[in-house]
Amino acid sequence: MSSFVDECNLNVKGGDGGAGCVSFRREAHVARGGPDGGDGGKGGDVWLIADRNVASLLSFRDHPHRKATSGTHGSGKGRHGHHGNNLEVHVPAGTTIRDFTGEVIADLVQHGDRWLAAAGGRGGRGNARFLSNRRRAPAFAEQGEVGDEQWMRLELRLLADVALVGYPNVGKSTLISRISAAKPKIADYPFTTLEPNLGVVRLDDAEFVVADIPGLIEGASDGKGLGIQFLRHVERARVLCVLLDVAAESGQPSPDEQLEVLLAELGAYQADLLDRPRVVLGSRADVADPAWVALAEEAGAHAMVSGVTGMGLDHAVGAMATAVTTARANEPEPEAFVVYRPAAEGFTVERADDGSFVVEGKEARRAVALSDLTKPEALDVAHTRLKQLGVFKRLARLGAKSGDAVQIGKLAFTYEPDDV
Repeated sequence: MSSFVDECNLNVKGGDGGAGCVSFRREAHVARGGPDGGDGGKGGDVWLIADRNVASLLSFRDHPHRKATSGTHGSGKGRHGHHGNNLEVHVPAGTTIRDFTGEVIADLVQHGDRWLAAAGGRGGRGNARFLSNRRRAPAFAEQGEVGDEQWMRLELRLLADVALVGYPNVGKSTLISRISAAKPKIADYPFTTLEPNLGVVRLDDAEFVVADIPGLIEGASDGKGLGIQFLRHVERARVLCVLLDVAAESGQPSPDEQLEVLLAELGAYQADLLDRPRVVLGSRADVADPAWVALAEEAGAHAMVSGVTGMGLDHAVGAMATAVTTARANEPEPEAFVVYRPAAEGFTVERADDGSFVVEGKEARRAVALSDLTKPEALDVAHTRLKQLGVFKRLARLGAKSGDAVQIGKLAFTYEPDDV
């Protein structure tokens, strides 16, 4: 079973808020104790955090659910419930989060970037919060709010300085095993590499990360072969190292044709990849055909290398280091880690097929989230909140008439124009 996972689904659920308490002081020598119900605790949030120490999305493959703890309920004597604990979910740096329509929600590129994936529900307020000159003994409280929940798609794009690109079985895995401590699977058949491999190359004055990307073939950008699964790992690389097979008996196209196809596939997948710094190497030089070496040099190869004998590796690594150093110098200075929070939502009103109106949105649901709406004083509070939000005005603009049914969460009521 593969230990590298670069795509997965994830379900996140914020903790539910605790309910507010309905309570009155009951003590000796206190004839009419006032309300003293405490507030419920807030549910915990779920945060996704980019972490350079996490290598893949493997931990989510078989266990895709992450849930924060809920807040506890309030109680009498003004005791508030405990808040739920936030849950921090660590993902690899370079993880992109999408919804199931494919739209990007957040992009956690740098170590420390964080995104609020599911907010915990707000705790309900106890009846002590509703004490006023007109309302001396409120016998209702707020319910706790349900925490946010959503499914999302995680995609990992490796953060590497150099991406090795080439046809299958061209010697990429052998090369990375010689210039770094990476130990990829190596064999003499196409598509030996079924998952990207990372290796760290250390020189006296430089250090950079090299990614061995599974082989690309013509049509990879359209889904042919294995290319479409792994082309995204090239996206974040600073430098592209293109390996051209110069062994004529390999059955590959000629070096110039290989370069043409590879660049065409990269450009078809993402046009700006063609603008990246590029190092071109002739691979398998220990069994090279002189005519193909000449074609590779004409195509702009910087060196002929052999991962087996070590021929040309110093020159190749030097060219990569120079390209990486230049690319890093041209990058803007990274900012501090980014914190993503969802934009606050208002409310929406839509007309259902049966002619009724459905009001959606956290603020509208909060307005009616009271423990006992059968009590006139609680209903009066809910009515005032909805009016302040502008729900009744919105209903009037949408053509609501007397007697129309309106649904807000679990509350259903009949609209009356006098309510505007």
